[in-house]
This record gives sequence, C-alpha cells and structure tokens, in this order.
Amino acid sequence: MNTLPVTDVESARRREDVLRELNLYPLWQRRHVRAETTAPSAHAAGEPHAEQKIVTEKNPLDCSNLDWPALRQRVKNCSACSLRAACTQTVFGMGDEKADWLFLGSWPTEDDDRQGVPFAGQAGQLLDNMLAAIKLKRGVNVYLANVVKCTVSIKRGPGADQIAQCAPYLARQIQLLQPKLIVALGHATATALLGEDREWNGLLGKVHQFGGAEKNQPPIPLVITHHPAALLLSPMNKAQTWHDLCLARDTMQGMG
Repeated sequence: MNTLPVTDVESARRREDVLRELNLYPLWQRRHVRAETTAPSAHAAGEPHAEQKIVTEKNPLDCSNLDWPALRQRVKNCSACSLRAACTQTVFGMGDEKADWLFLGSWPTEDDDRQGVPFAGQAGQLLDNMLAAIKLKRGVNVYLANVVKCTVSIKRGPGADQIAQCAPYLARQIQLLQPKLIVALGHATATALLGEDREWNGLLGKVHQFGGAEKNQPPIPLVITHHPAALLLSPMNKAQTWHDLCLARDTMQGMG
C-alpha cells in the first residue's frame, strides 16, 4: 500500500487544521492526485474538469505567525493554485486593520482584479452606499476582503482545492483583525463561513455565529446578506439587504 511521505502527512494535517478553524472541514477537502509534468491548458485555468488531473502545486505555508505586511506579501507572491495564472494579481483586502467590522465577499470581480482592491467598480460603489446607509465608510472601522484572493469565472466559481489553498490566508486575516462582527456577502461566502451549504432564504434576517476565528475564543456574530454584485442584477433584493444591514448595525450596537 502506498503511503505519503512524513512531510506530506504533516502538510495535510496543517491544511486540515486550518480548514477546521474556518469551519470548512470536511465540506471542502483537497483531492490527493499525482503530479503532472505538463501545465494545465488555458481552458483548465479555473475549475478543472472531473476527468482532468490537477497539477500538484506547493502546499500553502503556515501563516499563523505572520503579521499584516508579511501576510500581504505572502498572498502577493502566491502561485499555489491554477487561479493565479489566469488573473492579473491577487487581491488581498483593504481597510482598517483594527476594524470592528469585517465585510467578506466570495472572490474578486474582474474590476477588483484590474484595480487590486476588493469591491471595486459598480459593485464597490453599491457597497459604499450600503455602508453609508448604516453610517459606515470604507476604511474607517471597516475591513473588506474575500474568501479567495484571485478572480475566477462566476459561472464556475473556485474549486475545492483552490479554496483550500486560500483558507490559511483568510484564517490569518481574521485572527489578526479580530472583528466584532462579520457580514458575509453572498451564498458562497456564507457556505465558506458556516461550513455547509444551507438554503439561501433561510440564512437571511438572522444572526449566526462564526466559530473559526481562534481556538478558545468566543464565536463572532455573523450576518448574511446579498452580495452587491448580485444586487446589481436583482435590485428587488435591496429591501432584504437593508433589513440585514440594520440587523448587523443593531447587533453591533448591542455589543456596546
């Protein structure tokens, strides 16, 4: 029977620990595949087809001791999965690094990819209006980030392997930030934080708990609502989003 080398076993355990911290295990697990000597085709730059073999990349290094500048540099230089080859740059995050509020999206849009910041373009303008509606402002007690740091086709979304590669980065961002409240924008983001794919309408209008920030730390209140990019396509959901934002505001005020 084939066995993994000790270093691979230790790396797999580290990945599992990170995914558990983010409530992503066992929902998203990396597939063990053999390395290929040829690069994937351009068509396979995003989520590979089931019949294709995945190119084995470097395992994500431990981020648990990195400060903000070191983590930002690590993400900038990351080429751990095939998404990096298909995007202009990684999109780390932006805002107040001591913020009480964390607004978290799923993955960068094409506008984000071009500008190098999360929530750029029309979706970003709408998010700024959403923040202003509850008396918040980008960069002032607010931090913006995405679960995945490279843009990806909205039709496919990131693969499980690709999410697993980015998981340590998000885990460390949350550990460094220690937000009082997280607002998850979109179904994919909610699935990442809750660790399971729940019915969308049942997630709205409620305060959930994110328990994956740090061990032995109390859970972080989590409010889920529509992603601003989705609101541009379905404006009729703005009323529900306003209700969710008010719920988040009232929850924050209730914490003192």
